[in-house]
Amino acid sequence: MQVDHAAAELAPQLCQRYASLIWSCLDANLHKSALFYAERYYVLDVHNHDARHLYATALLESGQPHSAHRLASTPTRGENCIGCLNIIAKCCMKLGQHRQAREALEGCLKAIGSYTPTDSMRERRTAAFPDAAVLCCQAGTSALKGNLHESAAASFRQALSLDPMLWEAFEGLCAIGDIPPIDTLFPPRAQPVLGRPGESGPSKSIPVATGAGFFTPEAGSAGNLFRDWKPGLKAMDAPAGPRDSIATTDSSFYGEPSFQTQIRASRSQPATLAVHPPAVRPLSSADEAGPVTKKLRSTVRQRPAPSSTTAAEAHHLKPSKSAGAVPATANDHPRSLKARARPALTNANLFSSSGRPAQTTAASSRLHMLGTGKMMPNTGARRSTRLQSGGTKLASKPSTRDRRRVASKPRSQSHESGLGEDPGGAGSAFAPNPLIGQGAHSETSPPPSAAWTAEQERAAEEAFQVELAEYQIYDVMRRFASAARAMALYDCRLCLEELEALPPQHQRSASVMAMAGKAHYELGQYPEAERAFEAVRALEPYRTSDMEVYSTLLWHLQRHIRLSFLAQELLSTDPKSPQAWIAVGNCFSLQKEKAQALTCFRRAAQLDPTCAYAYTLSGHESIDEDVNKAINFFQSALRADARHYNAWYGLGTCYMRMSRLSLADYHFQKASQIHPQNAVLLGCVGMVQERYGKYGAALETFNRAIGVSPENALVRYHRAKILIAMKMYTEALEDLQYLRDTSPEESNVLFQLAKLYRLLGDETKFTQLLAEVRDVAPKSLAKIRRLAESVQAEEAMDQR
Repeated sequence: MQVDHAAAELAPQLCQRYASLIWSCLDANLHKSALFYAERYYVLDVHNHDARHLYATALLESGQPHSAHRLASTPTRGENCIGCLNIIAKCCMKLGQHRQAREALEGCLKAIGSYTPTDSMRERRTAAFPDAAVLCCQAGTSALKGNLHESAAASFRQALSLDPMLWEAFEGLCAIGDIPPIDTLFPPRAQPVLGRPGESGPSKSIPVATGAGFFTPEAGSAGNLFRDWKPGLKAMDAPAGPRDSIATTDSSFYGEPSFQTQIRASRSQPATLAVHPPAVRPLSSADEAGPVTKKLRSTVRQRPAPSSTTAAEAHHLKPSKSAGAVPATANDHPRSLKARARPALTNANLFSSSGRPAQTTAASSRLHMLGTGKMMPNTGARRSTRLQSGGTKLASKPSTRDRRRVASKPRSQSHESGLGEDPGGAGSAFAPNPLIGQGAHSETSPPPSAAWTAEQERAAEEAFQVELAEYQIYDVMRRFASAARAMALYDCRLCLEELEALPPQHQRSASVMAMAGKAHYELGQYPEAERAFEAVRALEPYRTSDMEVYSTLLWHLQRHIRLSFLAQELLSTDPKSPQAWIAVGNCFSLQKEKAQALTCFRRAAQLDPTCAYAYTLSGHESIDEDVNKAINFFQSALRADARHYNAWYGLGTCYMRMSRLSLADYHFQKASQIHPQNAVLLGCVGMVQERYGKYGAALETFNRAIGVSPENALVRYHRAKILIAMKMYTEALEDLQYLRDTSPEESNVLFQLAKLYRLLGDETKFTQLLAEVRDVAPKSLAKIRRLAESVQAEEAMDQR
């Protein structure tokens, strides 16, 4: 189902969720994940100051100070944020521009008294130790760098099972090439639907900001709160509370400072204590067992106050385990507190995916917090009164039927917890909201009401926006994962289709343009790839990642000036990046200065020993002079990246020149398995088969290659030679005529066409084509002379 991302792109809940996710990734040192989500947030609205600030922070932490400085220095709607000035100062320090850093810091000092932090920059507290998902991701990254691919894949899968929002774990699987289907890694989720009054079924429930059950994930999720994120408030105007780790929700979603405590409130809290908001404890291992079984309501109740209570007695506090204590009123009646055992209510949590076990609710004051954003102080209403929507007192003592009818009305405060009840704590017993778990009430309970109060509608709308924000981020991440998986498996056409399916805002981002450029490059569509990379340079002038592909593209297109300009820009941006030195090496290689090019490629490999492309280009530069040296470079590239198909192709080329056909066939086959849609690799496999004399297998391989890339001239030329060897002259003539039309200056095509016409007995065209070959390539006179001599020899043999 297509989602209208523009409808809620700047909803407060979406901004809060992005901010929480980005900061959690930054605190866990998952910079790639933070950068991915920060860019997704920023492209929704480039004028959003909070998104720009987070994106600049992620760029700075990712080691891109130039890009961060450019982004933080761009004014947005006249805002002057000293947080951005602080980022500028940090960028200047990293770039060695200390005077500019001092100026930015002085600007911060001048405005520090009037500084109001943005929503995402409020105080927060991080965990001292990362959670299991982060540790699995880091273990996978270490195993990948150590060439332990099986261990790395297992760690990455475990990390994604604990936390599917870890983008770095998915990128690690893409680097290994062992990528399960997207629906297996990231199961699709149903689009949230806003509940309406009168709807039946437990799945369309109103979320209630409860205690442990509210932030507790399903059993077996190992503390993963990225999977089903559940904030407690609708706005970020409250001071931020604690955030323990990447798997916990951001502190900006807590409405009161008391939520910052990590100690769970005691169930037997005495009634004499001060009124405290309920504490939200961090996730613990005990939560993995699932929701706490609800106990039946205790039959021990407090004796109600007499109707003639004084003013002082009317404000006497009764114990309540969720809101501290609530004042008892003069309207308390013994029959209203009659013990009645109810079955445990099960609620389908609105924040959960389909099929998640129901969770009980707690903290009777939190539904009101969800609707109003603050706690209600000392509400002096008895139980039957609080259940009314308006909270007003009854004019007279109601009958039993009236009380049951009153109890069936929706309340605006809270509903019963599933954590058990204190003996004597009658004030904490609240009748459940009929719209939460409508299908799970006892026979003695009143029927559910078909109308909502305004407060309940606000709470439902808030919960819907929260779940919609989570769904939108998850949906966008799944789409990017589909495109990235296709690109990692070199299914470039599928990758382009997935990128086309992204929302328009994301299609215009630099990372999407870079991925599209690489896909076009792998398909051999060089003009389209050039346009995509030019768009990347326009969006992010200081970007260095993926620029090694762009420089090689310009090398293939023979763009001398553009390649030289790109190399100088990259070198001035980051002289310690391998991409810059690869661009410089390509520039020298295009000028036929192989020694200087080889020096630049070696420098790139020194700066980043894991850069397989630097070793591969070094091998290609050495292959004409020293084949053994080139083999060493290609093998070093495979040690850095076993899926680098260019290195496999290079080794196959070396062994082909050494006439070691078995090794050449092995390496070409390996390269073709990694990149099955590369027509050049399939052509190389066919060439080896041709050398073995397996013309039938070679013809089949060339047919597959032309099916992948019909415009590939090299593969078509080799197929024409195979067809001539198999005496299929008509089909060979079609291929050669096609090549003559597309490449009229290619002497080899003209020479093969001349031979074909000689075999067909057309001496006139044979002579004409030999004259064209002599005009196009004067150096081929010796080849023409040999062909003419062979013709004369054959004629002499025929005369005998």
